Formats: sequence, structure tokens, C-alpha cells
Amino acid sequence: MNNEDKEKRLNTDAGLSAQPTKDDGQENTDSNAQQKDNNTNDKKTLSGYAIVFGQPSKDLGGFKEVIDKGALDDVDLSDVYLVNNHDLSQVLASTKAGTLKLDTDDKGLHFEAQLPDTTTANDTYENVKDGNISSMSFSFVTSKDGDEFTKDDQGNVIRTIKQVKSLFDVSLVAIPAYDDTNVQVNKRSYEEFLNNNKKVEKNMEQTIIDNANTETRSFEDYIRSEGEQRDGLTTESAKVVVPSEVIKDVFDLKRSKYNLAQYATTKNVGTAVGNYPVATNQTATLATKEELAEIADVDADMFKGVDYKVTTRAGKIYLSNELVEDSEVNIVSEVKAQLQKLVDNTDNSNIMDLLKTFTKVSATSIDDLKKVYNVDLDPALNKSVITNQSGFNWLDTLKDSDGRYILQPSISAPSGKSLFGSDVIVVSDNLFANSKAGAFPMVIGDIAQSVFLARKNQVQVQWDQFDSYSQGLSVVVRNDYKKIDENAARYVEITPATTPAA
Repeated sequence: MNNEDKEKRLNTDAGLSAQPTKDDGQENTDSNAQQKDNNTNDKKTLSGYAIVFGQPSKDLGGFKEVIDKGALDDVDLSDVYLVNNHDLSQVLASTKAGTLKLDTDDKGLHFEAQLPDTTTANDTYENVKDGNISSMSFSFVTSKDGDEFTKDDQGNVIRTIKQVKSLFDVSLVAIPAYDDTNVQVNKRSYEEFLNNNKKVEKNMEQTIIDNANTETRSFEDYIRSEGEQRDGLTTESAKVVVPSEVIKDVFDLKRSKYNLAQYATTKNVGTAVGNYPVATNQTATLATKEELAEIADVDADMFKGVDYKVTTRAGKIYLSNELVEDSEVNIVSEVKAQLQKLVDNTDNSNIMDLLKTFTKVSATSIDDLKKVYNVDLDPALNKSVITNQSGFNWLDTLKDSDGRYILQPSISAPSGKSLFGSDVIVVSDNLFANSKAGAFPMVIGDIAQSVFLARKNQVQVQWDQFDSYSQGLSVVVRNDYKKIDENAARYVEITPATTPAA
């Protein structure tokens, strides 16, 4: 990426506050805030820090980053927007309009914004006030030679932003996590640094491997000592946090063939309660500049905010004395395998329960299924067919008038078959039970547009004696399952006129 490309950074130390104020700038007290909010002369304001100087970022891929105190010197701040989730169709304030004030102090770039009376602004205000949104992000371009890479005394690589060329927007963000959209980095100076320090990259990679191995060994020691030895592990509320190296395969859904979460919209969240913006099957269109005096809201929502509240779910990993005491057994792999099964079963059960709440359709023939597929569901949806073993057996034995099987081969489908060009996914009869004899359940639709899974990417364990005969690890996982779009799927119960013989 060249030096003119934008970079985005998160600031989780934003210190956000939401206050109703009078037009004359006098603050309202909490006791009369509700009354004053209803006054048409009142305005709602947000304030906080979009940038904090000298605060190291999270790891950005081999290095951390610090914004220098003088990085914003001489930067033109006359045309900067405050937006929601970096979406320029959701403008909340701007310096050009005088509704956004930006000032630098010893801590960082402070902002104060007077919000318009729009749905987006009012929703954002309430989310900040309730604590659902607590982080900021900002997009910028560094000046030529405006950054510098160094190593600290511990050998960590630090990128220092010494001079920003342009600041484009400051944004409220719901999810305080460094993902691919806000870890874009100008690689030029980094590559120069690595070329001048040829051993750095190899050493960093080895350090990551060594640290992971050390933490995994510590976790093994914890298990074999039956919870007595905790050195080298993170603990919270008397529980041990399972090392990321151990759980990453568990939450890597592509490795789990039978976990329905891989078809849903699954996101790691940083807060227990929040609202996550999910792209929808929207019908928005672009308008020409001549048609609009200014960029207006499109006539369809491009994103839907899904409210989530992660729930604590607990389970047990059974470990016999023989397993714990046998040094030849890979005890960590045994824990990982049992944890994978617990996560798969939990995801599948909750996702299946949610899918069965979608609009129910009764069917008696393959033509009825075609109507659901062709008419009931939007053709723009990326549709799949989920059924159980019995339903798949019925589909797999159907033939057309020429004696050809209805299901077609598919290299992408877990079942190896497709229906109407869409992959068929098969789950067990125990998970997706027949409601009555001779009737088969199916879900047809876009699972990613139907189900949202919010997952706190942390697992905690504690060594427990379960009963007189068994012991092992009590496991705590936190997640939530929510419906996204009611029209993205249909729950079909098909009762064929004749059922093929088994």
C-alpha cells in the first residue's frame, strides 16, 4: 500500500460521555435530563478522546504503535467528520459545519460534537449513554517519513507516528477489536526497517512460537497438577484462562465440519453487552450528484444493528487419573478434543433452536420446496438447505420423470449434494428431530443473514471434583445467538404423499 492510503486505528480509552445541553451551552443535570431532552431547543452532545498520545496499540502484526504528542501539529482540522462505524452515510457532526470541535491537549485529540435530530444520532447517543459504545477510531494518512520503527529494551518493535498528513474522520465504534479493517498499515517504513534488521522478523516469529509453547506447557502443568500449578497462566476470578494457542483450533470453524456456526455470521466481541452492525440483504441504490443537493440517507438500511448479551455457558471435561498421570498422553490434545465437542454441540443446539423459529411452511412435494426457494426467498440470498438424516434420505432417493436423481453432486457441500443449485447440509435426527412420523424438517435460506453468533473469544477452566468417581475441568464459555433477518430463511415441514421405502 502506498503512502497516500488511509490507515485506521482504534482508541479504547476514549472516555466517551453523552450529555443533553441547552443551546446556550449550560449542562442539564441528570434529574431533569429527560424533561430537557423533550424540549425542542435542547441539543445532545457527545465528547471524549478520538486519539490518545503515547498509548501503545495492540499488536498490529509484529509491532505495536504509538501516536507521538506532536503528530497532529500543523494538521488541517477544518474538514473532519464525526461518523458512526466509519460509515460516511451516517455523519453525526463536522468541523466545517461547526458542530464538531477538535482540540489537542496533553492527553490527545479531544472532541465535542453537537448531534443532529436524526435516528442514527439519537441511537448513537443512547448507546454511548448506556455504555454500549465506549471506543473511538480515526482514519488518517501519515506524512512522508512521518513514522519511525525502533526496538525497545525488551526487543519489541515499536512504530511511532511522528507526523500525520491528513485526518479524515473520527468514528464511534461498537466493537473494540483490531480486525482487518482497522489494522491497515503503511508497510514502506516497516519493510525498510526489516531490511535493515534481517534477523528481527525471524526472531519475532520465534518469540511468538516460544511464548505459545511456554503457555501451552504451563497449561499442561496446570492439568497434571490437578489445578495446583498456575505459573505462566492468566487467571480471572479463580479460574484459568485457556491459552489462545489451545483454543484457536476450537474456534476456527473451518476445521469443524459439523458446526453450524461456520454458516452463521460469527463475530468475536469485546464487551458482554452491545450492538453489532451486520450487513443485510439491502436494496439500496446510488443516486447521481445532480439528483441530490447533498448525500442523503439511502432508502434501505445497509446494516442492521443486532443487540447481543453474551450468556455464560458451563460444561465439564472429564479426565481420568490414568490420563492425567500418563506423561506419554498428550493431555492438552485430549482437552482440546473434548472442548471442541462441547462448543460444537452448544453452537448446533442453539442455532438449530433459532432456525426453527423462522416462518414455518408446510409442504408435500418437491414443487412446494421450489416455491419456497424461488418465490418466498429473495434470489439475492446465498441459500443453503439444512435437513436431518431422514430428510436427506428422502431427498436423496427422489427421481425425476426420466429416472434421474433430483439431488446433484456438489464439491462444496458437506453432504456432497446440492438441491436447486444450493448446498445441502445434513445434521443428525437427534439434533433436528422429525416433528411427527412421515414428516421431515428442513431449513431453506441464507444462514449468514439469519443467525448472528456473538462470541467472547476466551475460555476459562477450573479443576473440579465432579463426584466421588470423576474429576476434570469445569469449562466456562460466553456467547449469544440472535436472529438477524426474519425473511432470510424458512422453516419447512414436508410431509410427502408417499415416503420411499428404507
